[in-house]
Amino acid sequence: MQMKRPINPEDLAEPIGFAHAWLVEGADGAASTLYLAGQCGYDREGRVARPGDLVGQLDDALTNIGSILRDAGMAFDDVVQLNFYVTSRDDYAAARRAFGQIWKRHCGRHYPGMAMFQVVSLFDPDARIEVQGIAAR
Repeated sequence: MQMKRPINPEDLAEPIGFAHAWLVEGADGAASTLYLAGQCGYDREGRVARPGDLVGQLDDALTNIGSILRDAGMAFDDVVQLNFYVTSRDDYAAARRAFGQIWKRHCGRHYPGMAMFQVVSLFDPDARIEVQGIAAR
């Protein structure tokens, strides 16, 4: 029998109307899959901690994802897919080197399937990037 439970770490802002992630666990040690909600560079109060700082927001979003992974008993090595939503493809392209440094600090040399999408805007007008994905163990 499959079990599902929300993952909402205490060190992240309290989710209102959503869960930070859902963990789907198979019976008797079968594979577990974690579905990550979109994470922006939010602080504990649910505000974008570094408005205007695309690289800083990626760092904060990955920190939040790390917290969710830990609460689910997983790590970045378990991430199999990430989608990046940015408000400016050009700003993303210009920041790729800095993004690489942030990535290595959080994820090392683990590279899941990834996609990047330019969007008109994100829900929070201060957010410049949102990261959403799937992890499996």
